[in-house]
Amino acid sequence: MRIVVLTGAGISAESGIPTFRADDGLWEGHRVEEVATPEGFEADPDLVQGFYDARRRAAASALPNEAHVALATLEGAVGADLLVVTQNVDDLHERAGSRRLVHMHGELERARCQACGARPAWSRALADRPPCPACGERMLRPDVVWFGEMPYELDRIEEAIAACDVFVSIGTSGAVYPAAGYVALASAFGARTVELNLVPSAAVVPFDEVRTGRASIVVPEWVDEVIRGR
Repeated sequence: MRIVVLTGAGISAESGIPTFRADDGLWEGHRVEEVATPEGFEADPDLVQGFYDARRRAAASALPNEAHVALATLEGAVGADLLVVTQNVDDLHERAGSRRLVHMHGELERARCQACGARPAWSRALADRPPCPACGERMLRPDVVWFGEMPYELDRIEEAIAACDVFVSIGTSGAVYPAAGYVALASAFGARTVELNLVPSAAVVPFDEVRTGRASIVVPEWVDEVIRGR
């Protein structure tokens, strides 16, 4: 049984990482256009670098929760039959033990050089404009996919969804494309679709099964059922 799991901000919220976008549409008091678009970075790079430096520090102090650990346990049981696709930019999946993982929106623990395209591992601040370790230019930015930019590895993700038997969405709003369209893609190719979320999402195409509750509870329960049913 081939499984694709899509995770969003809801799986990391219980680890203390805020979803950042509040009900008023602001991210930590900033308009999305100011801190999460190429235009915002061009207009005020110091603001954007400082914003992501703070997010990087916050993520580094967080710990994986039971939901992250459960998905790593599932990978240990099914191996290459599982692919986790995350919209999150933290590294909690990796620290829980997941290895078959795609960060479609990039990673806080990487930088991206606008001069040479290198994507080095990065844990330090970017606000002081350090040189790129590959080319030496001081043109590093967060390796985070902003609004208006293309997510990473879309071909790999869509091929995996088209070939999977079960598609599971965990902690996502169902409002941001292309990820919002993945349940429809999975359904079109005959996969069983499952949503594990605090509340039902805004998905246009309904899931075959919806379970609501905290990710740290519903994800381990679902994983246990999958492993016992193999």
